[in-house]
Amino acid sequence: IGNTVLHILALQPNKTFACHMYSLILSYDRNKEGPGSLELIPNNEGLTPFKLAGVEGNTVMFQYLMQKRKQNLWSFGPLTTVLYDITEIDSWAEDQSFLELIVSTKKREARQILDLTPVKELVSLKWNMYGRPYFCFLALFYILYMVCFTMCCVYRPLKPRTGNRTSSRDNTVYVQKMLQESYVAYEDELRLVGELITVIGAVVILVLEIPDILRVGAAKYFGQTILGGPFHIIVITYACMILVTMVMRLTSTTGEVVPMSFALVLGWCNVMYFARGFQMLGPFTIMIQKMIFGDLMRFCWLMAVVILGFASAFYIIFQTENPENLGQFYNYPMSLFTTFELFLTIIDGPANYDVDLPFMYSVVYFAFAIIATLLMLNLLIAMMGDTHWRVAHEQDELWRAQVVATTVMLERKLPRCLWPRSGICGREFGLGDRWYLRIEDRVDPNKHKMMRYTEAFKAQDRDNYDKGSEKLETSGDTLCKKDLSALSLSRSTSRTSSHRGWEILRRNT
Repeated sequence: IGNTVLHILALQPNKTFACHMYSLILSYDRNKEGPGSLELIPNNEGLTPFKLAGVEGNTVMFQYLMQKRKQNLWSFGPLTTVLYDITEIDSWAEDQSFLELIVSTKKREARQILDLTPVKELVSLKWNMYGRPYFCFLALFYILYMVCFTMCCVYRPLKPRTGNRTSSRDNTVYVQKMLQESYVAYEDELRLVGELITVIGAVVILVLEIPDILRVGAAKYFGQTILGGPFHIIVITYACMILVTMVMRLTSTTGEVVPMSFALVLGWCNVMYFARGFQMLGPFTIMIQKMIFGDLMRFCWLMAVVILGFASAFYIIFQTENPENLGQFYNYPMSLFTTFELFLTIIDGPANYDVDLPFMYSVVYFAFAIIATLLMLNLLIAMMGDTHWRVAHEQDELWRAQVVATTVMLERKLPRCLWPRSGICGREFGLGDRWYLRIEDRVDPNKHKMMRYTEAFKAQDRDNYDKGSEKLETSGDTLCKKDLSALSLSRSTSRTSSHRGWEILRRNT
C-alpha cells in the first residue's frame, strides 16, 4: 500500500503537498535501506517512484528525491563537493534505465530533466569521454563501408548484349553476366572481396537491430523520432535489399538492378543519421524527419490523387495520336511519370508546334497548372514553414535528447571493456555498493550578498504593507478617506523601507 501511495504522489500536480506526504510515508518505512525499501519497489510497468517522476516530467519531485540522495563530501568557502547517487540514473547496469525512459517518453516536460543536476553532468561526461569518439569512428567506418558497396555496384559484372532489338525504343546494350562468368579475372576477385564485406555488414546490421526491436517493441522502436525510428527502418530495409541482391546473384536471376538501386539510395540516406552527433547538423535532421513523416506523408495522398486523375486524362487524349510526335504520353506508365514531373515543375508542358495538338490537351493542362503548381505546391510550402516554426522552438532540446539516446545505444552495443562505468563506487566513502557522481559547485559570495540585500528590502516592504493593511481594515472612514490614507501610507512605507534598506547596505559595506 505504501509503495502504491508513493507512485500516486509522484504523479500529483500539487508538487509541494506531494513532497511532504512522500517524506511522511517514508518515515514509517521499516526497511529504509536495501531491496525491501518502498522507494526501490517497482510497479507493474517496472518503474520505481523515482523513475516514474522522471517519465511524467515532475521536475519538482525529481529534484526533491535527488536532494535526499545526495551526500555533501566537503565544503571550503565558496567551493562545495557533492556526491549524487546515480544508481538508477546510470544506464550502465540497468535493464530499463532512467535516461532511456526519459528520451522515449512523449511528454516534453520529461526532457527538461536532462538539464538538471546530476543528469546533465552525467550525460556530458559519458558523451565527451566515450560517446562522441566512438560515434565519430562509427560514422567514418560506415561511410567507408558505403564507398565499398558503391564501387561494387559501379563495377558489377556486365557483358555486351548479343540479341536483336525487339523495338525501336529498345536502348539496352549491356546485360548481366551469369554466376559462372562473374568471377574470372583479377578485377572480379577484388570486387568479390568488396561484395563479401558488404554482405557481412548487412548481416551485422540485422544482428544488432533485431534484438532491440524485440526488447523495445516495433511500434515504439520505429515510431520515436528521438530514438532514430525512421533511420532504423531505412537501415533494416537496406540490409534486406543487400541479401536479396546476393540471392539473385547466386541464382543468376536477372533484375538485380532493382534491389541494388534501392540499397544505394537507402544506404547513403542513412548517413544523415550520424548528423545527430554534431550540434550544427543535428537539429536539421530532426526537422527533415518531422517534415517527411508529418507534412509530406499527408501531402503525398493528395498528390497521388491529382496525378492519377490528370495522367489518365492525358493518356486518353493522346491515345489516338502518333507517339513519335509527342512521346511523353505514349503509354500509361510514361504518362504517370510525365505528369509527376509536370506536378513538381521539373519539366515544362510538352508541346510540338509542327503538328496539331488535341484541343482538350490545352484545357486539361490549364486546369492542371492551376491546381498543381499554384495551389498544391504553395500549400506544401506553407505546411513545411509551419512545421519549421514549431520545431525551431524545441530543436536544441530535441537534439540533446538525441545525444542521450545515442549515448545509451552505444553503451548497450559496445563491450564493457571499451566503456567503463562512470562515477565513483560508494565503498570508497563508506556508502555501500551504490554509485555516485562527484560534482563541484562554486558559490558566488557577491551573488548571495545581493540576495540578502534584496530580501531585506522585500521583508521591510512586506512588514509595512501588513501593518498598513491592518489599519485600513479597522478604520471605518469613507472611500475618500481610505484612498487618502492609502496614499500617505504608501509614501511613508516606501520611505521607511528605503531608509532601512540603505542602512543595512551601508552597515554591511
